[in-house]
Amino acid sequence: MLSREEYLAAWSRWHGNARTDTPLVRGWLSVAHTLARPLAGLPPAVATAVGLLVAAAAVVPARAGGTWLIASGLLVGLSGLLDSLDGALAIGTGRASRRGFVLDSVVDRLSEVAFAVALWLAGAPAWLAVGYGALCWLPDYLRARAGQAGVNETGALSVWERPSRVLMTAFTLGGAGVLADSADVVVTTGCAVGVLLGAVAMVQLAVSLRRMLAD
Repeated sequence: MLSREEYLAAWSRWHGNARTDTPLVRGWLSVAHTLARPLAGLPPAVATAVGLLVAAAAVVPARAGGTWLIASGLLVGLSGLLDSLDGALAIGTGRASRRGFVLDSVVDRLSEVAFAVALWLAGAPAWLAVGYGALCWLPDYLRARAGQAGVNETGALSVWERPSRVLMTAFTLGGAGVLADSADVVVTTGCAVGVLLGAVAMVQLAVSLRRMLAD
């Protein structure tokens, strides 16, 4: 198993030389690396599959509403950790592959569909939940299209990266469960903040990628 610093450097290379020095990204990846060390023999695909199932399971307590939303938020957070765990297992043990990289990206997008559905079932307006889900997808779609155009960097790290999306969803659902009498307001507010952060992220990425595409 690679050391933490070796893992961070390898993760950066696999993600277009993305920065790992911001507190949120470094902290998120460090937690995943710590969890992966005792599980080094586990196939990364198992963590990927379990992470998707956990994300989908978050929809069930979201539909139940009330204090069950706390469980939904916890499941979303757990799915995010499992998603990072599969990458830590693959990269940290030298089993990373292009096929696994693509599979992980697909699972991330499916998980974010589950996040949007959970928020809608918890009380967010449908149009806002759809916007939230779309802005979870768009930054990575934009990077993928830029990569097809020859850009080999991820562009600027935005305010709406994968850890931010997981944490915002988890805290929104969990907070709505704690404040069950005002769950609709909490979920709608959380969705609105997420949409705003997603819009800011799109501007950040557009400016960064526009420069790189012009080179």
